[in-house]
Amino acid sequence: MKRTPVKTIVAIGIGAALFFVLGRFVAIPSPVPNTSICIQYGLLGFMAVLFGPLAGVLIALIGHFLIDLSWGGGIWWSWVIASGVFGLLMGLVSKKIKLADGEFGGKGAAVFNVSQVVAHIICWAVVAPVLDIVMYAEPANKVFLQGLVGGLSNIVTTAIIGTLLCVAYAAAKPKKGSLKEEKEEK
Repeated sequence: MKRTPVKTIVAIGIGAALFFVLGRFVAIPSPVPNTSICIQYGLLGFMAVLFGPLAGVLIALIGHFLIDLSWGGGIWWSWVIASGVFGLLMGLVSKKIKLADGEFGGKGAAVFNVSQVVAHIICWAVVAPVLDIVMYAEPANKVFLQGLVGGLSNIVTTAIIGTLLCVAYAAAKPKKGSLKEEKEEK
């Protein structure tokens, strides 16, 4: 699949809207305050691998910004930025996974899941907590606990939802050369 600017812009709009809806209305509260079990990162991982790093970053930044805005408690830029970093990192994986061509076998699933685990660890064990401390003077023990719970739950939900979306997309995408040419009848 060739990524045209129009397809990418449409993907960003749809992806950000879905990220918002899933993050705002389908989030499951966790025992840790201000931390939820989120399923939107599975969608983000899938969209970023399919449409690339720019789409991944913008879907995450716009979607997470809208989630925070809708709660009315202010924008937590540290977590918005961490979401953007996750979208970027997963978008960079698109060069290793040929999902756009309908290829997503065992190797693709392994690359997707190893990448998402590493990306979530970077985002929720480093980026979000460190930015919380630097930007908001939050206590380290609080933000690292939130990052740990958020990161672990995101890893699990991305492994399940993201992998299923990739498998379903690859199964529905016609493979190159799978359709036989019809001969003209004379």
